[in-house]
Amino acid sequence: MLRLKDPIAPQLVLALRDSIVRMQIKPGEALSEKHVAERYGVSRQPVREAFIKLSEAGLVEIRPSRGTYVLKISVSEVANARFVREAIECDIARRAARMADPARIAALDDMLAAQRTAAGNGDHLLFNEHDEAFHRAIGDIVDCDFAWKVVEGARKQTDRVRFLSLSEASPMPRLIEQHASIVDRLREGDSEGAAAAMSRHLREILIALPRVAKAHPDLFSDMELPAHTIGLVPEAGRA
Repeated sequence: MLRLKDPIAPQLVLALRDSIVRMQIKPGEALSEKHVAERYGVSRQPVREAFIKLSEAGLVEIRPSRGTYVLKISVSEVANARFVREAIECDIARRAARMADPARIAALDDMLAAQRTAAGNGDHLLFNEHDEAFHRAIGDIVDCDFAWKVVEGARKQTDRVRFLSLSEASPMPRLIEQHASIVDRLREGDSEGAAAAMSRHLREILIALPRVAKAHPDLFSDMELPAHTIGLVPEAGRA
């Protein structure tokens, strides 16, 4: 439910983004200002503003006089977003290993426990929320909001594939094992080890991406990994 006392458009952006990431609104599906406004009990103006923000995030396309459509997933765009995430989050992990105190490590351990519970219950939605919180918690250690805003922008491209891959291509136990490896390196104060563990984790999507695209070709606009991923997938597969 929306909080009517707070600005409506940002809340709609979050609500619609979640629905898109969770495949409740499918790639290629039309979005109606009228229907969204009726569903949330608001006027069409904040809906229009939300559509613009989602368009800027690369999740929808506004076609003048034709409507608004959820963009299909682009393999190349997901791979490019992952490239950006690795560049930033590996350095975050490197710095976090030098800055993390016992309280921060304990909080990350609690997050791992929550992830294991979600995985044990087969709750993909909750696991995805815990996954996002885990990465954000590591980002919070280094206290660089601008860097994290860039990461969040990149996640908008990768999250749909991550959600689709949780059941088969990137099973939750494997991701938890990778998260635990990152936490262990942070606990030891091993900067380069933390960066390497983060890199292996973020390259996991390069293994999942072709499999997910092949399994759901109707959800994708292109199927080829870009040149900069050459050599990365085998390395991730061995990790």
